[in-house]
Amino acid sequence: MNALRRNVLKSAAGAGTVAVAVAAGLLKPTMALAGAPRTAFEAKSVGDALKGMGATAAADSKDITIKAPDIAENGAVVPVEVTSSIAGTTAIAIISEKNATPLVADFDLSNGAQGFISTRIKMGQTSLVRAVVTAGGKTYTAAKEVKVTIGGCGG
Repeated sequence: MNALRRNVLKSAAGAGTVAVAVAAGLLKPTMALAGAPRTAFEAKSVGDALKGMGATAAADSKDITIKAPDIAENGAVVPVEVTSSIAGTTAIAIISEKNATPLVADFDLSNGAQGFISTRIKMGQTSLVRAVVTAGGKTYTAAKEVKVTIGGCGG
């Protein structure tokens, strides 16, 4: 059987299964939304984003490592890795402080998952990239400055 035909059939079957689940009410579109409240993603300042996430009293931590370039040649694609060695890490969020909407990503970790995420973010200008980690009901943070040489978000 042709590999392309097989992939098309598999994709159609998967889409059909999801459609049936949505129609039956077993799967609601809101179940696929991000863990942080929508207000946190729509916030225009870092303080409002942290407040929307419920992380207003975040303590600085040396147990959070942010791996990002010191100088990003293209602000549209900035690779960022966050590693948390804090026991019981349940969530990791990334904030780019000078973006129009600072909260860039929010990841929920469950079932004892390792405190590690890797993604690419968009940055409008040089700013601090802040990782916000939730572990054991407390919030911790760490930051690293990333210099952007050409614009990403409207730059």
